[in-house]
Amino acid sequence: MVDLGRAGESFVAAWLGQQGGEILHQRWRSPWGEIDLIAHFPGTKILAFVEVKTRSGGNWDQGGLLAVNARKQEKLRQTASYFLASQPQWSDLNCRFDVAIVFCLGNLGAKPIQSEESPSANFELGQAMVWQGYHLQLEQYLTDAFGG
Repeated sequence: MVDLGRAGESFVAAWLGQQGGEILHQRWRSPWGEIDLIAHFPGTKILAFVEVKTRSGGNWDQGGLLAVNARKQEKLRQTASYFLASQPQWSDLNCRFDVAIVFCLGNLGAKPIQSEESPSANFELGQAMVWQGYHLQLEQYLTDAFGG
């Protein structure tokens, strides 16, 4: 089974696809850190650097929101700058930093399940669905969460 963090990232990537986003990279790394998702929205001049926080019950950081503190934001900015320097074809776009909060309602383990991991699955904010062995819900998607 896929680890929970990767499942959450894949879940958000699929949701972004339904919103018209094209995922350019997942888990893009630089010397300063990693960006979970980099998405372009064709027809717009928007490039989104997306931080995905996936949590289960009993977390202490408001579902991951508190984990995106000033230090984490600075690392994301540095990593995004490195990305744009290394891939200048994207540097003319308007960049933003989004935060996705995913809640895990449960691990379905090795039980045989009918997954909704198809491109035709209808994702809605706040709707729970089975994804890669987990019962996941996209609770919040914060667009331009901490400015560019």
